Amino acid sequence: MGEALVVVESPAKARTLSRYLGKGYTVVASVGHVRDLPQHELGIDIAAGFEPDYRPLPAKRKVIAEIQTAARRAARVLLATDPDREGEAIGWHVAELLAASGKPVERVLFHEITRKAVQEAVVRPRPIDLNLVASQQARRILDRLVGYSLSPLLWEKVRRGLSAGRVQSVALKMICDREAEIEAFVPEEYWHLDARLAAATPPSFVARLARRDGKKFQVRDGDTAAAVRNELESARFVVAKVTKRRRLQRPAPPFVTAKLQQAAFARYRFPVRRTMQIAQRLYEGVDLGSGERVGLITYMRTDSVRVSAEALAAVRELIEGSFGRKALPPKPNAFKNRSQAQDAHEAIRPTDVTRTPEAVAPYLAPEELKLYSLIWQRFVASQMRPAEFDVTTVLVSAGRYGLQARGEVEVEPGFLRVYRDEETPPSVREKSEEEEPTAKRLPVLAAGDPLRLEELLAVQKFTQPPARYTESTLVKALEENGIGRPSTYAQIIATLSDRSYVVKEKGAFAPTELGKLVTRLLTASFGNLIDERYTARMEGELDAIAEGKLAWREALQAFWAAFSSDLEKARGEMASVKHVGVETTERCPVCGKPMTLRFGRFGEFLACSDYPRCRTTREPGAAGGSSEAPPCPNCGATMVLKRSRFGPFWACSRYPECKGTAKVAGRSTSPNTPSGVTCPACGEGELVEKRSRRGRSFWGCSRYPACTHTVAWKPIPTPCPACGAPFVVEKRAGRKGVVWKCVREGCGWQGSAGERGEG
Repeated sequence: MGEALVVVESPAKARTLSRYLGKGYTVVASVGHVRDLPQHELGIDIAAGFEPDYRPLPAKRKVIAEIQTAARRAARVLLATDPDREGEAIGWHVAELLAASGKPVERVLFHEITRKAVQEAVVRPRPIDLNLVASQQARRILDRLVGYSLSPLLWEKVRRGLSAGRVQSVALKMICDREAEIEAFVPEEYWHLDARLAAATPPSFVARLARRDGKKFQVRDGDTAAAVRNELESARFVVAKVTKRRRLQRPAPPFVTAKLQQAAFARYRFPVRRTMQIAQRLYEGVDLGSGERVGLITYMRTDSVRVSAEALAAVRELIEGSFGRKALPPKPNAFKNRSQAQDAHEAIRPTDVTRTPEAVAPYLAPEELKLYSLIWQRFVASQMRPAEFDVTTVLVSAGRYGLQARGEVEVEPGFLRVYRDEETPPSVREKSEEEEPTAKRLPVLAAGDPLRLEELLAVQKFTQPPARYTESTLVKALEENGIGRPSTYAQIIATLSDRSYVVKEKGAFAPTELGKLVTRLLTASFGNLIDERYTARMEGELDAIAEGKLAWREALQAFWAAFSSDLEKARGEMASVKHVGVETTERCPVCGKPMTLRFGRFGEFLACSDYPRCRTTREPGAAGGSSEAPPCPNCGATMVLKRSRFGPFWACSRYPECKGTAKVAGRSTSPNTPSGVTCPACGEGELVEKRSRRGRSFWGCSRYPACTHTVAWKPIPTPCPACGAPFVVEKRAGRKGVVWKCVREGCGWQGSAGERGEG
């Protein structure tokens, strides 16, 4: 048999596979997609059954030529793109470009990049799975139809540069809905009455009021709390009942993509995008000192908790050797998948469980070690015995009242010796505080034992509103609602921030007025499209296409029939705020007329509704004409807060008669906003936003002056689809609006920001 051509996606993976396969194989990287829909047009013939117009990417001409040349020399072609729907589609596009060569094209899957896995895979090729290709193609067309229809509508009705997406807009709606819940929330008062009691033997413990006259009882106001407290202070406290039980806490399954993103954020505050970038490096391979790159984890885009029999045998052997036979369950722990649609992959696990975090630590960057340790610990813990706790519940009688105390003691750590989840967030903890143990240890107690009251506390509480979404909880909500794919969550979150739809406040997402407005407009015209249940149902249809149970053109036709009707109606009925803004209840400090909220290139601002006769503007939430505003240094009149591309500043309210300005107190000239992009020059620092002496923004290394590397435009931590560069930059390009561009020398790729869709 002659030489075989192996096509992969990543240049790093290509280098690793070349060493594993040796002579007889040529390995070439496609560096992502080689064909796609055209950049500046819809590229879909709806009348012809949604026929896509795929074209070779201009930036991939050299790559395509290299693959075609290598294919002509090879006896066969093996497509080893990533083992998911996107990878299947990339392989199919490569096969379409090689169809004229007449060479046999087959598909091979690498779920882990180790020598054994790679060598076994190439001798077991299969045909391209056209059902998976159809599913990815349907998702791509859906996202293009929605994005290329709704985004221009928002440009017309609000302002240029905005975007909407099939999943992105649902995620924004969820954030806005949560904010509306918080704003509408009315706190309710309640009280905790806690008695510190002492028995014949220490320690003392706390019991909480739970019942009155044998029924559940909750104190709702201060007067009732004072009356109950007076009764309890004179009551006789006696143990009424003691209940003991053994509680088992079973280990969680190994990570799937969404759970890894949540855990990495909870433990290390890694943004979702950074987690996936680090996981990609661990999957593609790390040099462990031998000069050979080794993949440390299995494929990191998976919904399956399945683990191979070989990996189970290896981890059970490690557990017995490291923790003793007592830590090992009689048979492997089994976990059930939420859906069978994505069961082609295993869970995320170490490729070799004997490579402990301590063993690989010298060869990994700090963040790589953290993520690898998390994956290794979760996988090992998943096959250990449950943790065991002794739980004691004590009911205490005090006259007509009943109090309850609960103690919990860990008697067998089980899997907790290896892996413990991070502490429950405070917002969740407050809601479940009634179920929390009031003490870790309780004294030896029996029914009828008298107790002595040491202290009685009455603590006023108020119910709390639901918490805003963080990256972790938003990913969890998207996953639980079946919305989108975990591999797209990082891009969705980044787009919401890049479009100024949301801002982060104390690590949580708060919608901007622009985000709320866009959600209101889309909900009014496309309520079904951005409904969580409808979007989840579409994901189910895409899964059905992947399983061969539904024709992709049939699914698209059903979607388009409803969407096109709503779109035509929205073009005529959707309210336009582009020139008039959104009227607010605030008044202009100069002329007294209503202020309107407007959306400019540099963000939201308030402007007088009597513009252009009155040109007063200021930032939302800033007190124009308040005591915070300084007097004009030229004429002494009240100043108002305005905004330019260099940030906020004070301007005289008598403009244009007086052109006095002043700096905003405390305004930093170097905001150091992180970009999430590692400095390409030193590889250690992060590119952060800085300001020049003239107030212009640029991005430079956080290790300055040790590293002086700078970038003129905002870095976006998304790999270049043409050359694989680790980041692209965001520019404003006149009428094209916001575009992304690769700055790697010799590449030249440029595309609409986020135009690659959500699939």
